[in-house]
Amino acid sequence: MFTGFLKNVWYVGLPSSELAINKAQARKILGEPVVFYRDSKGKTSAMRDICPHRGIPLSYGRVVNDTLECPYHGWKFDGNGVCTEIPSLCPDQELNPNKIKVRSYPVHEAQGLIWVFMGDKDFDVTKVPQPPVMDFPEGKKPNLTYVVNFPCHVDHAVIGLMDPAHGPYVHKSWFWRSEKSMIEKKKLFGPVDYGFQMIRHKPSSNSKAYKLLGGVPTTEITFTLPCVRVEHIKVGERKFYSYTALTPVDEKNTRITQLAVWDIPWLTLLKPAVDKFGKVFLGQDMDAVTKQQEGLKYDPSLMLIKDADTQAKWYYSLKTEYHNAMEEKRAFVNPVKQTELRWRS
Repeated sequence: MFTGFLKNVWYVGLPSSELAINKAQARKILGEPVVFYRDSKGKTSAMRDICPHRGIPLSYGRVVNDTLECPYHGWKFDGNGVCTEIPSLCPDQELNPNKIKVRSYPVHEAQGLIWVFMGDKDFDVTKVPQPPVMDFPEGKKPNLTYVVNFPCHVDHAVIGLMDPAHGPYVHKSWFWRSEKSMIEKKKLFGPVDYGFQMIRHKPSSNSKAYKLLGGVPTTEITFTLPCVRVEHIKVGERKFYSYTALTPVDEKNTRITQLAVWDIPWLTLLKPAVDKFGKVFLGQDMDAVTKQQEGLKYDPSLMLIKDADTQAKWYYSLKTEYHNAMEEKRAFVNPVKQTELRWRS
């Protein structure tokens, strides 16, 4: 079982709303410092957040003429990481700044998120899983955006968020459920590209929050590598998405970026309630994984049981297969088969 960080994949760097024109933002991804900046035309670039001259983070600098300027000596770097200017050079001094480079990363901005490709240089990014797309018109902005840090390894964050059995305990509340309302669930799952899906169904009768959507909702939940969970709810022709992407910061921290996107007019009137629900829900999960770390310090043996933990087993199988396929330079083979799972929650 592979428990390291997956590479040669797209991760969320930050929400689009957090990167203004002519501004830079620092992030750590897979333990590496990355700086994102947006130029005057709105184009986003990403590069290693260390100046090759004296090592100061470039994110402390400013955007000047669509380049990122180092705050120490004013060296400027374009979106490809190429140094375009060294102000201290005299006209007759023979040093070509363009030969000095900072590593740059491919970026992809869509549907309110800025993605960055963390992997080998010159890797063909078209041959890896692409970020999942929501069925909304181009330019549709998220109705709500949340970013929180879970103080745990990405594996614990992923299997915690996909776990179907913790709801009555971690999310115990009047608007969701408690152990007193637990019932047996039976859901059909099937493989999708680089992941698996809980096939579309009517939400369980003890899931009270779905009633906010009105009508007769149906939902499907899809997980794809490296760590993206998308719940797509339909109410007639109307749609609601809960889109959650996890970014490994380092061995002990994972950044959770969650979007809520909908085209349901009456739900917009209830936006404050949806916002409150989202914050409380994520906060409860964060509290659980934070407490979990106290036990994990002692490196205990952990268990995964059938059927409630089968999705966690699939995650590890998918991750291991992807890692092995990259190492062996072969096609990825999805290990998930269509299966019906049963559990109580």
